[in-house]
Amino acid sequence: MVKMIKDWKELFDKVAGEEYSASLHRFLDAEYDAHVVYPPRDMMFQAFKFTNPKTLKVVVIGQDPYHNPGEAMGMSFSVPRGIDIPPSLINIYKEIEKDIGCKMNFDNGDLTPWAEQGVLLLNAYLSVRAGVPLSHVRPEYDKFMDDVLRYVESLDQPVVYMLWGGFAKKYASKVTNPKHIVLSSVHPSPLSANRGGWFGKHLFSQCNAYLTESGITPIDWQIK
Repeated sequence: MVKMIKDWKELFDKVAGEEYSASLHRFLDAEYDAHVVYPPRDMMFQAFKFTNPKTLKVVVIGQDPYHNPGEAMGMSFSVPRGIDIPPSLINIYKEIEKDIGCKMNFDNGDLTPWAEQGVLLLNAYLSVRAGVPLSHVRPEYDKFMDDVLRYVESLDQPVVYMLWGGFAKKYASKVTNPKHIVLSSVHPSPLSANRGGWFGKHLFSQCNAYLTESGITPIDWQIK
């Protein structure tokens, strides 16, 4: 947490002073006390611990954490090594293999290497009750998300937003910095991806092309 507070101090100082922050803390205190909630509370801000805003390159927006035991780790789409890879992440890996031409390790769903390269793996809602998807959809989280994106939009470097599915695409209107671009598609879940609009979109090579054209080191998308 110390690293996160240091790197994102300007953002989190602002958030700490907002009325919604106290309200959200009260809600989370009650939820973690009365229910099984994912991820563990000390991992809620994991995405911010591994990605420095000064070297931020990509923002991947998910909806809420995985709600099955052991899966949620505070970064969108990522699961700890040793946990079976969820179907959406399997489709992400398949598309990376086809698009980039690298071999992905389908036994490892830990996306920390992406985060360490500047990929902010951000869920809009940072917590969820076990077994109850979208149970922590709260206006306080919406306000927090607005503050996060407003801060990212204030950053001067090129940034690529990866917006997958209808929920994520609604954030496209928040992207106003001329150095920032949006790459969107359907969601990689089997229900959406198998109908078309995910496979063959070349989102990962497009992202790297933009970063390279901007004079920035591209992302090594391979998970070993």
